Amino acid sequence: MISTGELRKGIAIELDGELWQILDYHHSKMGRGSAQVRIKLRNVKRGQTVERSFQAGEKWPRAILEKRPVQFLYRDGDDFHFMESESYEQFHLTAEQLGDVTDYLIEGMTLDRTSYQGETIGVELPTSVELRVTETEPGFAGDTQSGARKPATTESGLVVQVPIFVNEDDVIKVDTRTGEYLTRV
Repeated sequence: MISTGELRKGIAIELDGELWQILDYHHSKMGRGSAQVRIKLRNVKRGQTVERSFQAGEKWPRAILEKRPVQFLYRDGDDFHFMESESYEQFHLTAEQLGDVTDYLIEGMTLDRTSYQGETIGVELPTSVELRVTETEPGFAGDTQSGARKPATTESGLVVQVPIFVNEDDVIKVDTRTGEYLTRV
């Protein structure tokens, strides 16, 4: 069981007989009343997002998710093909099932396959990924404003705001949780 005090982003819980992933949560205490917890949840199978309020201290069954390493092979339209690292079994997921994960996928990348009761529900990215810059404007010597940024398109199609010293063909590290530039590799 998991209580409101143990909530973390990304944790899966069983609620009303379905699997929900916690996207965000907020504790609030108003005057004399008991504390409330407002949780933003995403239905893992349907993709539906809802916000619900619960009393502090309420408990739910924690969903046990199985994770196994997989390798991203290729994209075919809206289908993304993966291969299990241990059994070499291939499977595919749609862009709708993957959501924002598609912005960070490059061929040959290793991820974690997340399964619930034998059914694949998605893949989990590492905290940061290294992507090659395919298109960006050149930085000029006069652009010395502190914190100056410019847009850069990566090999996966993701557009990231980067410092002006980043050029085409540079490899940059991007935080997969926020989509922000971390450093040049």
